[in-house]
Amino acid sequence: MSTNTKDNTRKVTTRRLIEMKQRGEKISMLTAYDYSSAKIIDNAGIDVILVGDSASNVMAGNVTTLPITLDQMIYHAKSVMKGTKRALVVVDLPFGSYQGNSKEALASAIRIMKESHAEAVKIEGGSEIKESVERILSAGIPVMGHLGLTPQSINKFGTYSVRAREKAEADKLIADALLLEELGCFGIVLEKIPAELAREVSQKLTIPTIGIGAGGGTDGQVLVMHDMLGINQGFSPRFLRRYADIATIMHDAVGHYIEDVKSGDFPSPEESY
Repeated sequence: MSTNTKDNTRKVTTRRLIEMKQRGEKISMLTAYDYSSAKIIDNAGIDVILVGDSASNVMAGNVTTLPITLDQMIYHAKSVMKGTKRALVVVDLPFGSYQGNSKEALASAIRIMKESHAEAVKIEGGSEIKESVERILSAGIPVMGHLGLTPQSINKFGTYSVRAREKAEADKLIADALLLEELGCFGIVLEKIPAELAREVSQKLTIPTIGIGAGGGTDGQVLVMHDMLGINQGFSPRFLRRYADIATIMHDAVGHYIEDVKSGDFPSPEESY
């Protein structure tokens, strides 16, 4: 079977992702933050594009995802939407835009949907954000959950190591996943948890799970585009598979350009008017 689906031009929706899980078809998901990148990966046939708050790291150079603002997320989402035709576009609600205040959570989600024209939002956490999830869903806005390692809580965790190795945390993760499904989330990202736990959660749910560092038992996988393309070379966790070395290609191309400019080889007569 081709890596792309047979109906590769058909628009991906939240409903279609559930159908994909039901028939055992894996879901492909990547991040994008700009028009040009979104257009390329959408044309390649990706199922879901996540406008991740990882933009804080790979686009803005911050150490964590915490500094990125709602306005910045909307800017990235608008750019991605202009380059996307087929993929479902999901946008992260950034840190501080939903925690502890369900009315603010709804206002943030509405701004993302109205201003960017994106199709869903993603929100980190389980029972502690129950009211925010309920309120966003009550407005008809699709919500994707995110459990396990939740990077917006990095200062609480104090480490990016694997989560839910202990029974108590694993039990809470299972309960949170079932709660998010019951509330009406259309899918859940499971980040950096034991593969067997991720498989168990995926089997318990009727909504799809998307794994990152969670083994192959989930219903799909997500990676940060800059990581899998080798643009960001300073990040090499076990779960990352690099599909290209774009940083080296760019470095060599720029070096060649500099040489040609310094030598007078560029522009040539054929490249002049």
